[in-house]
Amino acid sequence: MMEHIGLDEQAIHSLATSYEDRSPQDVLGWALARFGSRMAICTSFQIDGMAILDMAWRIDPTVRVFTIDTGRLPQDTYDLIDTVRQHYQIEIEVYYPDATQVESVVRRHGMNLFYQDVDLRLLCCQTRKVLPLRRVLSSLDAWVTGLRRDQLSSRADTRKIEADNDHGGLVKLNPLADWTEERVWDYVRAHGVPTHPFYDQGYTSIGCEPCTRPISAGEDHRAGRWWWENGALKECGMHCSIESGRFQREYDASQNRDGEGI
Repeated sequence: MMEHIGLDEQAIHSLATSYEDRSPQDVLGWALARFGSRMAICTSFQIDGMAILDMAWRIDPTVRVFTIDTGRLPQDTYDLIDTVRQHYQIEIEVYYPDATQVESVVRRHGMNLFYQDVDLRLLCCQTRKVLPLRRVLSSLDAWVTGLRRDQLSSRADTRKIEADNDHGGLVKLNPLADWTEERVWDYVRAHGVPTHPFYDQGYTSIGCEPCTRPISAGEDHRAGRWWWENGALKECGMHCSIESGRFQREYDASQNRDGEGI
């Protein structure tokens, strides 16, 4: 992995403090000016990523946007990617898992290994999502995500500007960190932003087809992800490294925050 240059952790911490009360557009405007094509938006085309894409495109229509195609996405997601490409007249950089690695995992554990236990589900996520993400990030100095503090207890401490030590120290930007889901929806509706049709079917978090379902009234908005797992952290590893041990630490912290496992 290349060395990421430009900002050390002290500078990033200072920026995070300075931009804590600033708008997402201010964060994106600073980052686009600072990093240019060495920064890209990562999106799975859920409402948060779409709101950020729209905001950034209005600042700089040449902003880079990428996504990870795991090979298990719903057809509606592929259709939305083409809709977004046409709507904004931008290129969507699509990255894929290594075919040899996928073949090896599937031959050893089966097509639907993720249903067997949490470790195998994480192995599937690692192969299909995390490793392709690492390849993309190795050529960047900054990346933008749709993380919000209200999504999960494990994301409660998310800053708008962070040092991503799980990926070589590059800058990680979370412009919507202090927004609520309602505020995001207000934005996308007000600006005519394309949205995933699954939201109209009761989905609140959309990922791979076999790992995502609609939720029922009263369920947590992440309940539709890996719903067969009891007590597992609803993360795939893209934002919470498994190898570094941070995944386990975040899981333990989430249990304590939620009043469980104490």
